[in-house]
Amino acid sequence: MRATRFVALGDSLTEGVGDPAGDGWRGWAALLAGGLAEADVEFTNLAVSGAQTREVLEIQTPAGLALEPDVVSVVIGVNDTLRRTFDIHAVAARLDRVYAAFTAQGATLLTACLPDPGSMLGLPGSLARPLARRQRAVNEVVHVLSDRYGAVHLHAAEEGWITDRAMWSADRLHPGERGHRQLAVRFHALLAQAGRAAGAAPSPEPEHPVPTRSASLWWLATAGTAWVARRCTDLLPQLLRLAADEVRHGVRGTSGRLDIGAAAAVSAALAGVSVVEQADVV
Repeated sequence: MRATRFVALGDSLTEGVGDPAGDGWRGWAALLAGGLAEADVEFTNLAVSGAQTREVLEIQTPAGLALEPDVVSVVIGVNDTLRRTFDIHAVAARLDRVYAAFTAQGATLLTACLPDPGSMLGLPGSLARPLARRQRAVNEVVHVLSDRYGAVHLHAAEEGWITDRAMWSADRLHPGERGHRQLAVRFHALLAQAGRAAGAAPSPEPEHPVPTRSASLWWLATAGTAWVARRCTDLLPQLLRLAADEVRHGVRGTSGRLDIGAAAAVSAALAGVSVVEQADVV
């Protein structure tokens, strides 16, 4: 009997950033892998820091399909919201193709909705709200498509763990070891409930202490500065425009129109995916 094959797709969250191990990262997917079966588990992590849904579809998915996984995780979308090229229609179409490809191959699909980066970084309201609106749109797409494809879906966007500082790494954007363990534990519980995890659950207890405030400040002064600069080069001009729209609508008392517009875009994106599926069937 061959080993259970688990393939992880995504960005820095799945790569394991925030949970150091030796010279690299471990992360929630690696922690989860050992609990998928009582026998051997072959784990392959294809996630790459900075990846967007395009990279997952065009690069990671072909590599993942070639491995013929029994379980595949697809946790992606935050980096899409941080780019001026953000397009919820494209995000929906790409995720639909990725989910369809793996479920057609018979793999158990793992997905998750995620908190928005603006609130995690503590950005001012006029800057944070547009990012939150984008992440809510991505999460809604993930919710609907996860249900459509029978995915094991983890609701990780609005739980109490988000506000627990002990769960997060020095950069305040990626989980620390305790946060990665929490994700692994919760995914394992869902899989066990569905009869798809036969191994022991990962331990929720960390092996290393929570990053200190001085460690957080050091990150912001070194690697954090470079990270913000890279994102600002791409995102800042549009984010400032979005913030200006936010302020203008706030003054006019028409902020609700922005939410209505975002909801309409999500509905159109999902409807577009359904139309494509119907055309494929015909």
